[in-house]
Amino acid sequence: HIFTMVSASAMLLSPLLTLMQASMATAFSAPTTAKADIAVVGCGVLGTSLCKQLLSHPDFATRSITAITKSTARHDDIRKQVLQSDVDSDRFVVKTLDDVLETSSLAFQDVVFCAPPSGFDNYPSAVKEAAEKLWAADKSGSFVFTSSGGVYEGLDGETVDESSPTLDPETNPRSGRMIYAEQEAIALGGCALRLAGLYTLERGAHSYWLKKCQETGVQGREDGIVNLLHYDDAASACLAALKVGPTVNSKRTFLISDGNPTTRKGICESALKCASYSQYAMPRFLGPEDGLKGKIYDGSKSDDALQWKPKYDSFDSFMTSC
Repeated sequence: HIFTMVSASAMLLSPLLTLMQASMATAFSAPTTAKADIAVVGCGVLGTSLCKQLLSHPDFATRSITAITKSTARHDDIRKQVLQSDVDSDRFVVKTLDDVLETSSLAFQDVVFCAPPSGFDNYPSAVKEAAEKLWAADKSGSFVFTSSGGVYEGLDGETVDESSPTLDPETNPRSGRMIYAEQEAIALGGCALRLAGLYTLERGAHSYWLKKCQETGVQGREDGIVNLLHYDDAASACLAALKVGPTVNSKRTFLISDGNPTTRKGICESALKCASYSQYAMPRFLGPEDGLKGKIYDGSKSDDALQWKPKYDSFDSFMTSC
């Protein structure tokens, strides 16, 4: 009878033990990273605009965003700009890069790296580290790196597009940081958005030239070509890259501008139409007149691929509407 009772007990316990073993096996075989949503590395003017647009865009209504900075210095300001609040929300949090990297169980489906090179000793390595440590290993989302159109070789009136040659990174170290950073992002399956000169009403070449160069003058010829892009449009291009996803953007380079190149003098003429700058005079342009003219951006292929167009189609239209 004793052996019968033990046998019966074993039969009753057997399914429970099997269930426990299966549960333990599942626990130990589960991946060590949990995929989060979207990380925005660098939350200055561009990153903050992107966070606001992601939170308000219907296609991202179910997504959460983590803004990642080097320090906590601007966290309260970022929250106020993005959320009009002093505290994080259930869809938006601000963290330092160190805090995020210490959370080894966290990876993000999509990562946008829009921090400038000025904050890093080794910019290409920082981009590589972000792609390797923040981006989910399955690469089902996108890694978007914001670069600069300044990497292009053309300098004297040439038109450049996505496939145009870039400067030699060895002899042009400033552009070289961007070029090498692009290479790191693209090698890991990400993409690079080469942005035109960025501006807002208060920020950009126009503000510096009109406010700071009245006496000293502006270096360069007055008809030197300048390609521009509003910060909000740069952010919407990043959002567009996330929308089309890796099937379109992976390992590709895009050129983003408003499609309406202007000149140094044209920038000042447009800004003087705005009430915020109407009290200033046209500065002198110091040339030399036989200096290099600059390059014209043609990003039409990128616009089509990303299904994107700028809200502000020219610097002049922005300034005349401010």
